[in-house]
Amino acid sequence: MYRLTVLYPPPADPEHFKQYYVSTHLPLAARLPGLRAMRYSFDVAAMGGESPYFAIWEGEFDSAEAMAAAMASEQGQAVARDVPNYATGGAQILHYAPVEGS
Repeated sequence: MYRLTVLYPPPADPEHFKQYYVSTHLPLAARLPGLRAMRYSFDVAAMGGESPYFAIWEGEFDSAEAMAAAMASEQGQAVARDVPNYATGGAQILHYAPVEGS
């Protein structure tokens, strides 16, 4: 499994972000080729202080190659082009292979 994580700093208009994200952006992301699962939250909290992030999204792919192919695809490019429509605070994108076990 390979994970893509997007962390969103606070936007200028939180209500617009939420409405647009749920009604428009998430359906675009759901159609990424090779996407196995996705999850998101607007309840991003920090331990012992205020969180620098407003929202988080995680997508799971079979491999780094599958994730890269999805993001390079026409659908991946559409997802990337859509981000400025709601994320006025920008986005921090991370990707990694989770280590399983104890």
